[in-house]
Amino acid sequence: MKKRVLATIMSATLVVSMLAGCGSAATTEAPAAEAAPATEAAADAAPAADTASGDKLSFKIVVKSFQSSYWQAAVQGVNQAADKLQVEVECNGPNAESDIADQVNMLTNYINGKPDGIGLAACDQSACLDALQMAKDAGIPVVCFDSGCPDAPEGSVLSTIATDNYGAGATAAENMYAALKDTIANASAPVRIGEVNQESTSESITQRGLGFIDKFAELAAADGKKVAVVGNEYYVNAAKDKGDEATADVIIEVAVPAQTTVELCATEASAIMNKSDVLGIFGSNQVAAEGILSADENLGKLGSKAGENILGVGFDAGSIIKAAVKDGKMFGAVTQSPLAMGRTTVETLYAITQGESVSDVATDGYWYDSTNMDSDDIAPNLYD
Repeated sequence: MKKRVLATIMSATLVVSMLAGCGSAATTEAPAAEAAPATEAAADAAPAADTASGDKLSFKIVVKSFQSSYWQAAVQGVNQAADKLQVEVECNGPNAESDIADQVNMLTNYINGKPDGIGLAACDQSACLDALQMAKDAGIPVVCFDSGCPDAPEGSVLSTIATDNYGAGATAAENMYAALKDTIANASAPVRIGEVNQESTSESITQRGLGFIDKFAELAAADGKKVAVVGNEYYVNAAKDKGDEATADVIIEVAVPAQTTVELCATEASAIMNKSDVLGIFGSNQVAAEGILSADENLGKLGSKAGENILGVGFDAGSIIKAAVKDGKMFGAVTQSPLAMGRTTVETLYAITQGESVSDVATDGYWYDSTNMDSDDIAPNLYD
């Protein structure tokens, strides 16, 4: 296919704070339909085909896994944009997000096929670096979504479309802390907050986990409490202040399973939830949150009454998490909009092929619980 000549891409980063001004547990309202990036005008005026060659543009999209409803929602967004722009898309991904080598092979094969553009949600931000250099050398534009690749070869990634993951983790911490504040203040002995992250390699997961840790510690410290971070070495060392467990009033215990499965996340969650001093536990994505719920099937400790139950806070949506939030078993969760990320990825790739300058795009995410999940502002972002 005859390629379009790409214009010089501006590398300015659009810094968007998700749920800005969320200094308390109050939910930040947002429109149900997210604003598209600067590419939307081009999308509305899109020709039916690549008029330079008479053939449709062809984009290849690599997601993290085809086994999650989250990624199926992203694929749905990809297909929506492809239909609107009348471009061809092909989506693929490994069976599990831990299958990093499989994803790299898929990406490399797509590059060898010389498409007009590639969308990539990297399972491991460092494992794809050689492939990204290949894409750059071949003149194939790459747009990352959901997770960025901050160490990518210069000029190889032209835009990153992702939730403000650090801010999203902080939002989860703000809402959990507000519910537990009085219980923590009145505690006569150290209390524990758990966190389960499915892994410690992808930027999206690590940023959410660290956002939760740092914000919870900040809020507790502001109320005169000493905080320590224990558990997984990566998160302990990356936290702003890991503290001292021996003198801590609040212990944040972080667990990462050997593989990214609900079953292994449940094992890690059980180990934390079985401790008598646990007040709350956070799962930083759909797999981790479902693992927490799976663990509770045998424990029966989750609920929405601070001080009586363990408050479970999740991330993402899906039928299991939504049902648990609705009936109060899970206190609440933060949702992204994978559909918007998939749609925006295709729109951005299209804009690049039209010679437009693009920049990074931050998509929104929202706190939801049983009181607001059916509202017009939240419900459209809760995928199954």
